[in-house]
Amino acid sequence: MSNKKYVNLDANESIFFARELEAVKAKSYDVQYAELKARKLIPVSFEAGAGAETIKYEQYDQVGMAKIIANYAHDLPRADVKGKEFISVVRSLGDSFGYNVQEVRAAKMAGKPLEQRRANAAKRAILQLENSIAFSGDAAHNLGGLLNAANITEVTIPNDGTGASKLWSTKTPDQILRDMNLVANTPSELTKMVEAPDTMLLPVAKFNFISSTRLSTASDTTILKYFLANNPYIKAVEPLNELAAFYAGDDGIFVYKRDPDKLTLEIPQDFEQFPEQEQGLEFVVPCHSRCGGVIVYYPLSIAYGKGI
Repeated sequence: MSNKKYVNLDANESIFFARELEAVKAKSYDVQYAELKARKLIPVSFEAGAGAETIKYEQYDQVGMAKIIANYAHDLPRADVKGKEFISVVRSLGDSFGYNVQEVRAAKMAGKPLEQRRANAAKRAILQLENSIAFSGDAAHNLGGLLNAANITEVTIPNDGTGASKLWSTKTPDQILRDMNLVANTPSELTKMVEAPDTMLLPVAKFNFISSTRLSTASDTTILKYFLANNPYIKAVEPLNELAAFYAGDDGIFVYKRDPDKLTLEIPQDFEQFPEQEQGLEFVVPCHSRCGGVIVYYPLSIAYGKGI
């Protein structure tokens, strides 16, 4: 015979608790954290579905060429397609929050709602982990990130600043514009205009610098404004905290096309909360999501340079 004892709330307390958890869930889903930018900057795909353990995609290439032939030729060159299959894993993310029985009864007696901040913290913790995976990946769990995607192109930043430095603080506005254009134009030049990035990411300090630095003392136009007006590809320049941290202080420029045909952040299961579970004198609410990291379908659509 089991000796386990259960916490028994009276009928009014049970109804109050159930209603409060429903309210907590609704509020928690509505909370937004603007500083976690993965879902804003990377196209999100929910396509795989909650039951997916892996995500498979295929890539095909055309092979063969034509030639000039005689009227009765039989040796016609053969054209064909060849394909590759890629598989990406999916991992679960989880945490929980809870209330003890006394907190439930005290809230009921006072006529006050249960503390919302615990639910917010649980959701934020999962979104923070998702955000970290989205940008930096997780090598231990074989999840890819945007900034360390395989086979993307590194561009060498010229070291022609003061003292042979790459740092923008040692360069003129013209040299900074040259660096920005060099990275932004590389995918197009490297792929013979097949790829063209539309978004540039910069560390916050570098973004603020080009946003507030004029081309010259005789101009009201900032470096950023001039770049956006004149580069043929880049439509948006975004500041990103994770960029400086990823390059360990060796600030970088990162360009890519913000297009789900080029890359996706895989979220087979979005954030969810499960029914409360009684554990001793506490009611615990498990939280869960599923993440497949970032899949980059066309690595040559991305380029970066570091040392600025």
